[in-house]
Amino acid sequence: MSRRDSQQITQLLVQWSGGDQTALDDLMPIVYDELRRMAKAFMRGQESGHTMQTTELIHEAYLKLAGNDQKDWKNRAHFFGVASRAMRHILVDYARAKQSQRRGGRNRRITLTENALASNERSDEIVALDDALSRLAELDERKCRIVEMKFFGGLNFEEIAEVLRVSVITVKRDWSFAKNWLLKEVSHS
Repeated sequence: MSRRDSQQITQLLVQWSGGDQTALDDLMPIVYDELRRMAKAFMRGQESGHTMQTTELIHEAYLKLAGNDQKDWKNRAHFFGVASRAMRHILVDYARAKQSQRRGGRNRRITLTENALASNERSDEIVALDDALSRLAELDERKCRIVEMKFFGGLNFEEIAEVLRVSVITVKRDWSFAKNWLLKEVSHS
């Protein structure tokens, strides 16, 4: 995304935050491709037979974002950070609903990489990761937000640093710690 596009997105987000609904109409075509990329990354890791489609995830996230009364968008990175959190919650809710319909044991083997989870039982993994993230948030909210933005949102270290207003080195250090902590936490559950 070019600097000009990023500036245009930030300008439209500020206008939307100020109550200009037409700014939202102008914004969505510009951010849709990035939201689609994020949603595809989420959906790529889902189990076979997953009934939620990429477009459905984008639309659900859009409804959450558009319906949020507290729109205080700082910039493009902030918007995509919030979008990644919305997508996380949508997929976790979906996974929890799917789990409640299923009977039998739960496989909780999780592999946390830059943007992918890998195993046979995706809904169990997503729920286990969400539970571990909730515990991490109790210990350190910033580390949890970094995981959400990096893992679920696909933001790079520089964008995360911008959203959180910390250095890139701090983000990298927190990411490394959080990733290791989550792997240990999930393997013990």
